[in-house]
Amino acid sequence: MVTKIKTEEEIDRMPVVRDIKDFDASSGNVLERLIFNNRFLVIILCILATLLLGYKASKLELNASFDKMLPQKHPYIKNYLENKSQLGGLGNAIRIAVEYTGQGDMYNPKYLDLLKNVNDAVYLSYGVERAWQKSIWMAAVRWNMITEEGFLGGQVMPDRFDGSQAKIDELRRNIGFSDAVGTLVSPNLKSNLIVVSLLDKDQETGKRLDYKKFSRDIEKIREKYTAESKGLIKIHITGFAKIVGDLIEGLTKIIYFFLFAIIIAATVIYLYTRCVRSTILLLCCSVVAVMWMLGLITTLGFELDPYSILVPFLIFAIGVSHGAQKMNGIMQDVGRGTHKLVAARYTFRRLFLPGVTALSANVVAFAVLMLIQIPVIQDLAMMASIGVGVLIFTNLILLPVCLSFVGVSPVAAKRSLLEESEQESGKGLGILWDFLNRFAERRSWAIGALVAIVILGIIGGVIGSHAKIGDLDPGAPELRPNSRYNLDNAFINANFGLSSDQFAIIVKTPQEGCTSYQTLIEADRLARVLGDVEGVKTVQTLVDIVRAINSNFSEGSSKWFYLPRNPGSLNWAVSQALNMKPGVYNDTATVMPMIAYLADHKAETLDRVVNAAAEFGDKHNNKDRQFLLAAGSAGIDAATNIVVKQTNRTMMFYVYLSVILLCFITFRSWRAVVVAVIPLVLTSILCEALMVILGIGVKVATLPVIALGVGVGVDYALYLLSVQLGHMRAGLSLREAYKRAIQFTGKVVFLVGITLSGAVVTWAWSPIKFQADMGILLSFMFLYNMFGALVFIPALSRFILGRADETGDVYLVGIDKK
Repeated sequence: MVTKIKTEEEIDRMPVVRDIKDFDASSGNVLERLIFNNRFLVIILCILATLLLGYKASKLELNASFDKMLPQKHPYIKNYLENKSQLGGLGNAIRIAVEYTGQGDMYNPKYLDLLKNVNDAVYLSYGVERAWQKSIWMAAVRWNMITEEGFLGGQVMPDRFDGSQAKIDELRRNIGFSDAVGTLVSPNLKSNLIVVSLLDKDQETGKRLDYKKFSRDIEKIREKYTAESKGLIKIHITGFAKIVGDLIEGLTKIIYFFLFAIIIAATVIYLYTRCVRSTILLLCCSVVAVMWMLGLITTLGFELDPYSILVPFLIFAIGVSHGAQKMNGIMQDVGRGTHKLVAARYTFRRLFLPGVTALSANVVAFAVLMLIQIPVIQDLAMMASIGVGVLIFTNLILLPVCLSFVGVSPVAAKRSLLEESEQESGKGLGILWDFLNRFAERRSWAIGALVAIVILGIIGGVIGSHAKIGDLDPGAPELRPNSRYNLDNAFINANFGLSSDQFAIIVKTPQEGCTSYQTLIEADRLARVLGDVEGVKTVQTLVDIVRAINSNFSEGSSKWFYLPRNPGSLNWAVSQALNMKPGVYNDTATVMPMIAYLADHKAETLDRVVNAAAEFGDKHNNKDRQFLLAAGSAGIDAATNIVVKQTNRTMMFYVYLSVILLCFITFRSWRAVVVAVIPLVLTSILCEALMVILGIGVKVATLPVIALGVGVGVDYALYLLSVQLGHMRAGLSLREAYKRAIQFTGKVVFLVGITLSGAVVTWAWSPIKFQADMGILLSFMFLYNMFGALVFIPALSRFILGRADETGDVYLVGIDKK
């Protein structure tokens, strides 16, 4: 097939139209005519939409939900939710350690009075499920002993405690006869624990628990009693609600990062254009997109949470990225003398389809996150998809329309043409363009780039194969290791025998089945299995309490430390166990929790515990009893890790499938699709390798980054390759086509890569660790995708898109240069 080669005028630009009267307003496609022939109406509608959605956005709330953080469709979480009301303290709870810093031990009247005040203040706090609060000041915490007169017991805190020496001696004795040491009292007798379960909803309003309000109330208690003690006590607080509260407090500083992003983007764009009006207009359109998105998600009933708070940043950055391409095109046409309205329409014609395709790829990248069955991530995916959908209007339509009114600075436009002329002669950025063009014109350079792809892919693949699922650090990975929360968590884990990482197995039976001898024996066997698993510190079951009661009833003889077979003795011991420790089974004896306290919640530890418990359940579950996984903080983490592991590769498969289809629609060439996708695959591989090097696990917070890196990264290829392919189809060689592509869109690809990475790299200084991790990973992916587009696309094009002639120039397959 022979295709006529177009002239340079035909290839590079559309006709210069200096007077708008000389332009045919009926030219262009239907959408272009509809938009630009009704410019005033478009502007008026956008102003009205901005006012309405801006008002809606002002009503947006920042909160979080414990249930939304759970992979609710996973069997383990279904088991937990079905039995949640019977598992007090194993869901959303906090632990408050009150440390005595004075001389001696905790048996100090002033310290005990302060502990009481803290306990009472927490008890009366917003959101507390008071029936499940535990501390030595709560009546539910009891002691038991056997005397010559019979079985005795009572609450640990003596009646009418007045701080006298006699009452303190009684308290000391009661604690000695209870199991509080190691659980509610530290073994060194220097601190006490208050365990608090939280309600899911405010009982007065029916609304979800406000974690910001709860956290602030708890902090006020900490500050008040720490100050009143004059250094006698320190208070340490851990738990999901406190993590979320700290995250929300940290997120109030997000506005500074948003301002940094705007300043960085404005600086880079202005240094490139030297045009104040177009720079301001570009930033305003991107901010309008964020405002519209926030207004729409508020209207749809969404709230911002610690994960979705990052979405406005991404929408702004993506908006600047696409807007820069439009501004660059208009500036070049205006510099050649074209009227600003005609220039806006020309740019719309050239870049609307690549822009829509690129933004559609972004939408797909976010929408695929819906596969992760965790509501908080699905909300993030929905919000981000809405935001990118808004960008299709604000940056592909509104921005060109606004530029058709305000235009660009004539001085800046002429300067742009002058720079272009200098670059063509090999000066300024032309040095960089000439360097990059060598990958298109020299076979040896192209081969070197392909070898680099293979080597980097192998190295990245080997390192990335060691990527871990889940959290890799102790404490709360969402926060910095030196954060107050993680220091508090380290203190509590070091001073109390029961860690905050609880993995609970739910034993479920017919009515009264939990108290049967056979059920208790099976539970004891499972406890022994779990106790032998590496990473399990201890396992608590009803069996332990029943054994202790049976022994105490026999004058404490170790010979009687066993599970009685006699139904009467067993039933009596079980009933006493419920009096000693409420919550060891429910009122109908159909649900009984078994709690394994873990050394940490790392993926390897959770995998070992899950495998051991699941294997036991498979062998021993029957109609009379079932051992169901899982509850507790570690059980929820285990279910989340399983969901992440299952959906990680599936998510990436659908992201790439969608990107491939969109690229094929745009390029209409499978060869061009291969050229566009290979650099993306390499970036994904290297990103996983970087996560291993930085010690970042594959988890809920990082999955969106991996998908986004592909969705946004393809933007570079779409803009650059679509122009290059258009020139090659017009008959130019790869060398000439690529040179013209980088002069038109390539330099903006470079600009956008710098802008995007600069906007998100500031997150690395965030007090929120997962946001810092996301900032580092996104910066790497934005920069490397830019590098891959500018270097690997011409190298791959040389071998995939065309065929070299006798001079070494490469032409598109099916094009005759003669």
